[in-house]
Amino acid sequence: MFSRLNKNNGSSQNENDKIDLERIPTHIAIIMDGNGRWAQKRHLPRIAGHKAALETVKEVTREASSLGVKVLTLYTFSTENWKRPQKEVDFLMGLPITFFDTFVPELVEKNIRVNTIGYIDELPAKTQAAVGRAVEKTAQNDGMVLNFAINYGGRAEITTMVKKIAQQVKDGQLAVDEINDEKITETLMTSSVAPYNDPELLIRTSGEIRLSNFLLWQLAYSEFVFSDVLWPDYTAKSLRTDIHEYQSRNRRFGGLKKE
Repeated sequence: MFSRLNKNNGSSQNENDKIDLERIPTHIAIIMDGNGRWAQKRHLPRIAGHKAALETVKEVTREASSLGVKVLTLYTFSTENWKRPQKEVDFLMGLPITFFDTFVPELVEKNIRVNTIGYIDELPAKTQAAVGRAVEKTAQNDGMVLNFAINYGGRAEITTMVKKIAQQVKDGQLAVDEINDEKITETLMTSSVAPYNDPELLIRTSGEIRLSNFLLWQLAYSEFVFSDVLWPDYTAKSLRTDIHEYQSRNRRFGGLKKE
């Protein structure tokens, strides 16, 4: 189900050559971790790591799109990240403004659509506006979906889903017996990237081995790859290496291996 890859972005070209372009995961989710440690290693402030991370987002987005990935979901800011120092939070809230203003023209050119999940209405007004502009300007694109999880938390999402379904039952719009996996899936935030709601591959960088409240329902049958590479050092080659690892797995979904 999961593995830890103690590899850097200097992985062998032979491995990258083995990628089967017919078996690229349709939905890849990434927990982008390690920005602070990347900066600390260079005796820089943490915000320098966050700034460097934006270039990695661009490189990985380009590579995922070129490989034929349908949805790339990036864990950008969690509901727990508000606990960080105010200066760092303020900087993170400003990043979408400069990021989208510079990257959206390329996204339009490459036919990539921006989507978001999370509690966007709780973000600062300027951040909301920047995100909204990116979504609007790429709305007609029908290529890969670049899905940002902003102010997102898995437990909060599930709580919101339960409340919505409970209200439907209360209002007589839904019978209890009609509540099933499909109903839950279509009520979660990732319904906006249907039919690719559930990631086939989860990648977490920086060597940490935990989900950190990310897509708790959707990751039920995902393959996990935990990379030691710090996110600002992650490259297109790193992504190909992790996809190669994914393709080496036998996905049984609770059944038996086919002979």
